[in-house]
Amino acid sequence: MKKVLSVVVSVYNEEQALPAFYETTRPILESLPWDYELLFVDDGSRDRSLSILEEMAEENSRVKVISFSRNFGHEAAMIAGLDYSTGDGVVCMDADLQHPPECLPRIIRAFEEGNEVISMVRTRNKSAGLIKNITSSGFYWLINCISDVHFEPNASDFFAVSRSVAEVLKGNYREKVRFLRGYVQNVGFQKTTLEYEAGVRVAGESKYSLKKLFIFSVNTILCFSNMPLKLGIYAGILSGAAGMAVLVYTLFTRQGAPSGYATIVVLI
Repeated sequence: MKKVLSVVVSVYNEEQALPAFYETTRPILESLPWDYELLFVDDGSRDRSLSILEEMAEENSRVKVISFSRNFGHEAAMIAGLDYSTGDGVVCMDADLQHPPECLPRIIRAFEEGNEVISMVRTRNKSAGLIKNITSSGFYWLINCISDVHFEPNASDFFAVSRSVAEVLKGNYREKVRFLRGYVQNVGFQKTTLEYEAGVRVAGESKYSLKKLFIFSVNTILCFSNMPLKLGIYAGILSGAAGMAVLVYTLFTRQGAPSGYATIVVLI
């Protein structure tokens, strides 16, 4: 019996990109030695994305669609895809063709070599500007400096896991604020990395604004590093010590000060 590859695709307002993604990906999936299911997660799209996906599902029984009641975010969409996937291996990727479907045969070979976690590391992003590339590199440098966990620089939301790893992620990583690509890199199991060059976005525009990327970065640091907590503790100790020093100084130099001055300072 052939093994099955589940391909989870997060979709948010991608009506222009979906036909191109499907026409590019389907022949590649059908050429693989494994059978496949194509699982689209519509993350509350406000355009015709859901209608297009439903048409695909009617035409191809291997296409399945999950529809969110509203936009919950890319991470939630991937978790939902993992929840409903049934394959022996699961690949998570985007619908804009920046995650090349041509990498799927390499992923299958990596699975057959015994790997259970496959991190896809981006070597180049043609559509990203200079600022985005610099901030991305800076983010990975910072998180690796302050976290006990090591992250592969330029690892993306394009990754693959075996069924056993998917079950671990489904059962044990249910935080409301999550960084799935980080969990995938540090969940354990036999792991490998594959490099790829990000393709040009086939249509539409990035759904991540600078504000969303900043919030995402802060949440990731809070998830994987206790440095912010330590900084708060150190700041409290420092301010407490400074306060004690001022208290002692005030008590010894209160002569000549206005009446009540020392009392107020000591209480503060």
